[in-house]
Amino acid sequence: MRAVQPMMRISWVCLAIVSLAILFFGVVAVVVPSGEDAALYRADGLASIGFGFFGALIVLVPYRRTERWAWYALWFYPVFWLVHLLGNLPPGTDHIHQIFFIVLSLTGLLLPVRTFFPAPQHAAHDAR
Repeated sequence: MRAVQPMMRISWVCLAIVSLAILFFGVVAVVVPSGEDAALYRADGLASIGFGFFGALIVLVPYRRTERWAWYALWFYPVFWLVHLLGNLPPGTDHIHQIFFIVLSLTGLLLPVRTFFPAPQHAAHDAR
């Protein structure tokens, strides 16, 4: 069994936090919908639960196995939060959480970039 690189551990923990936050928001939206648009909030909450749950599964299984497709798929997180920030979308109006999740997801994706894309080994260099 190979040792887990510290950068990889930090990376998947960052992405797992983003996944769990989205899942938690979904649960809150389903349980405590607000206003006259309660049905819409519940529907958005259910979608967020699914989004957070499947994101967490991708983080905890294929991403931790360093499957490259998972790294590509999880780029949806910073895009998702950037769209929320630029579009002034809910939840909240302070947008600090959106900036936090953008930074957290980018950290999770960029820290282990060499793990997912190792430097090519040169045959001429190995022959020396």
